Formats: sequence, C-alpha cells, structure tokens
Amino acid sequence: MKGILLSGALAFLFALFATPLAIKLLVKKSYGQFIRDDGPTTHHTKRGTPTMGGTVIIFSVVFAYFISHLLTGREPTVSALLVLALMLGLGFVGFLDDWLKVSRQRSLGLRARWKIFGQSLFAISFAWAGLNFPDDTGLNPVSLHLSTVRDTSLKLGALAVVVWVFLMIVATSNGVNLTDGLDGLATGASVMSFLAFVLIGVWEFGQSCNISPGLKCYQVRDPLDLAVLSAALAGATFAFLWWNASPAKIFMGDTGALALGGALAGLAVTLRTELLLTLIGGLFAIITLSVILQVGYFKVTKGKRLFRMAPLQHHFELMGWGEVTIVIRFWIIAGLCVAAGLGLFYGDWVAG
Repeated sequence: MKGILLSGALAFLFALFATPLAIKLLVKKSYGQFIRDDGPTTHHTKRGTPTMGGTVIIFSVVFAYFISHLLTGREPTVSALLVLALMLGLGFVGFLDDWLKVSRQRSLGLRARWKIFGQSLFAISFAWAGLNFPDDTGLNPVSLHLSTVRDTSLKLGALAVVVWVFLMIVATSNGVNLTDGLDGLATGASVMSFLAFVLIGVWEFGQSCNISPGLKCYQVRDPLDLAVLSAALAGATFAFLWWNASPAKIFMGDTGALALGGALAGLAVTLRTELLLTLIGGLFAIITLSVILQVGYFKVTKGKRLFRMAPLQHHFELMGWGEVTIVIRFWIIAGLCVAAGLGLFYGDWVAG
C-alpha cells in the first residue's frame, strides 16, 4: 500500500508543477492546437492552445513509478514494465502525429495507415512479450484464456490471443482519442478508470491464489505492482486535469490520448479483466460506438446522418448544450459505468 500511495502522490505533484512549465515552453515554441473549420464554431477560440501535454503525463508516470520502487526497495515487475512500454510506444506514435500537426499547421498529422501501423507494432509486441515471460509459478503477464472479471475456461491459441489483444489496444487507444474533444472530458474519465484498476489490483493481490488459495482466488501475475502503476496514471492524469479543465490551458493531444488508452487496455489484459474494460471504460466505448453508427448509417442511407456530428459530444454541442454541461454529464456517465464495472467484479467474487 505504501508503494501505491507514493506512486500516486509523486505522479500528482510532478504533473501538477511540470504542466505550467510545459505550457510556457510550448507557447514559446508556438506549438499550438490547429482547429478544424468543419467542427463546432465554438472551438475556434481554442486555436493556438498548447498541445502535446500528454508528454507531461507520460514522464510523470514513469518518474513516479520508478521513484516509488526506489523508496520502497521493491523491484519493478515484468507486467508493469510491459504496460509502461506499451504506454510509451503509443505515446510516441501520438507525439509524431501531434508534431506533424503543429509543424505543418493543419489538422492532419500521420496518415491513417502509418498511425495504425505504429499502434499495431506496439500492440502486437506487447501481446507477444506478455506470453513469453512466465514467473516461478508459470503465470505470464498475458493469459491464454479470455477474461471477463477473471480468466474464463475459454482458452485461446497464442495467435488468437495476440490478435485479440491487438484489437483491444487499438480500439481503446482510439476510443480515448475520440473522446478527447472537449476540455477535460477524456482526462476526467481516464482518472476514474485508472482508480478502478487500483482497486482491482489491490483486491486481486489480497485474494491471490498465493496468499488466499481457494475456489475464489485470482491467478494474476503482479497485481499489486499493476495497482502501483495504475495509481501513478491516476495521479498524473488528475493533476493534468487542473490545467486541462475548461477553459483548457493545455491539451494532451494524441500523445496523451493514445498513451492513456494503451495503458487502460494493457491494465485490463494483465489484470485479467478484458471484457470488463467495456464498462470500466464505458464512456470511451459509447463515444466510439457513436462514430461507428454515424459512419455505418451514412453509408447505408447514402448521405443521411444519425447524429448532427460525431463523436457524440459534438452532437450535443450542436444541439446547444454548453461545453462544461456536456463534460460534467459525460463524467457522470463515466462514473456510473465504472461503478457498474466494479460492482460486477465484486459481485463475481461474492457469488463465487
């Protein structure tokens, strides 16, 4: 528990004080957000707001995770290091995308195929590596079994697991990216999701088969250290929200959105809660679904739109809702989804 508190507190403090320094640097370099002309007109006032703030979140998480281990004398685990590597890899892809946008002063960064290639490279590497680092008991960071709130009896082949984990990571990272359209929206929802994984990691550690053997125990590798990493992610993201809330002084950009989405998917995979991620990250799933429905409806009806604009938050903007109103109401939805996810997780343990 000491490591969890240290990790969360260090990440929070580092991000809280490093973000205004990043804002000054980005403003000096004129690395501002480029706003599309076909979006809501209210967003035009955000043109020039510093972006790539996700770099602060990433560095805060890495700093806090390793310093907390140094202070507690514990060694980092393979599971957490793999999730960190996934976060850094996807953050690098997002950084390239953001860099091209600000340097070219246009809303298009990396071409879609190169962006997917980068995401695929790091997602597949994570899945493959996770299947090849067993501990003394034979547990790997990534399981061959499909998981809901724990591993199920459905065992997949190694190739199927790699494909499944790849799809999870790409979907979640893009889902967070789609949600990151209003000040503080994706940041606040991410904080709730990471806090849920802190609780899940602590619970799985306390009820692990090594500590409390029995029919209800969890066979998960390194759950406590994954909780330490989740605390760092929650702390850094929460501090960044101080500067990212409306009116935002800085945006996390694709750098932060892809990194946070990758971290969420990585935690869900390593904590054996893969399908539960659709609830814990419920807001991201809803917003992603709105885009899928919009595109599908547009093609089927040959030009008609289901929503005034997708992603879903922009539909409500065009209906006249204020930005802060949308963000708060969507946070409530995110909180309800997280609560439902935690309820299902605990209910499974109670029911045995």
